[in-house]
Amino acid sequence: MSTSTAEMKKAVKKTASNTELKYSKKQYLKWYEDMLVMRKVEEKVGHLYIQQKFGGFCHLYIGQEAVVAGTASACKKDDKHITAYRDHAHPIALGIHPKYMVAELYGKTTGMSKGKGGSMHMFHKEVNLMGGHGIVGAQIPMGAGIAFADKYKGNDNVTYCSFGDGAARQGALHETFNMAMMWKLPVVFIIENNNYAMGTSVERTTNVMNMSEMGISYHMPSKDVDGMSVEAVHEAIYEAAERARKGDGPTLLNINTYRYKGHSMSDPQKYRSKEEVEQYKAKDPIALVLETIKSNKIASEKELQKIQDKVKLVVEESVQFAEESPEPAAEELYEDVYTQKDYPFIKE
Repeated sequence: MSTSTAEMKKAVKKTASNTELKYSKKQYLKWYEDMLVMRKVEEKVGHLYIQQKFGGFCHLYIGQEAVVAGTASACKKDDKHITAYRDHAHPIALGIHPKYMVAELYGKTTGMSKGKGGSMHMFHKEVNLMGGHGIVGAQIPMGAGIAFADKYKGNDNVTYCSFGDGAARQGALHETFNMAMMWKLPVVFIIENNNYAMGTSVERTTNVMNMSEMGISYHMPSKDVDGMSVEAVHEAIYEAAERARKGDGPTLLNINTYRYKGHSMSDPQKYRSKEEVEQYKAKDPIALVLETIKSNKIASEKELQKIQDKVKLVVEESVQFAEESPEPAAEELYEDVYTQKDYPFIKE
């Protein structure tokens, strides 16, 4: 471990011990348990992928857990969520048992999308998770559309639209930002800024290094957020959501985070150094919450061990459920397919 990394870990520990508790014991323990489930399930998913238990693309969320955990704790039940293809942790944060996510990876009928979506297309109607989208940046205008629907209906729901720093380069973002501000749509735009668009660093794709500044030309309220702190994410999301509920329109949050694994399972990660990864691991969001819990004597070692044992069982149950779930029948190819009998462009 480099000296700088060791010093950073010491600083993080000191920060955690000096942090005045803003939330309840129940909230801190929930954050810890939820993020630990996300981490351990994703680690297991990585192993399963290497064992060729399932195929296709696979993008792990390891390191970014505080972003979705803080969003989930700040939102209301009827709010909507839409994200990109790094979406395994989102249903977990929203309360769905991870076994349904793992079954989806396996292509089983018990999966969240009946085994038809796979890693990049996690949907769940009960918790208003609108995907999981494989097309880069596609969820940005769709997120605004969902928010428009809620505004049209006259309710106070908010849509959380997440995308990466790479997707922020899509032209549709600018059209969406313009319309969202013109119509004061109740949407929170979340840049999960993990520094790399696949293997391309932010500084190689833009002159605007502070990505929160992208909202300025639209007069959109924007701010930077420490994405390694679940408390900071929670506070920023809550503030933005309340603004949207009052009818004041969208907010852009540049949430600075970091992924500890590659862009996907096939990523050799030659674009960054091991030292850089270690420096960010010193700010691990799960370790930070755990240190806050320990330093402030929120929970005993026995209580923490109970959570860790529970998480281990959840991981085991999820894999067993996916392994034992049935494969879809061949007839399923003809289900969930939309047809138009008089479609004019197909002729016998």
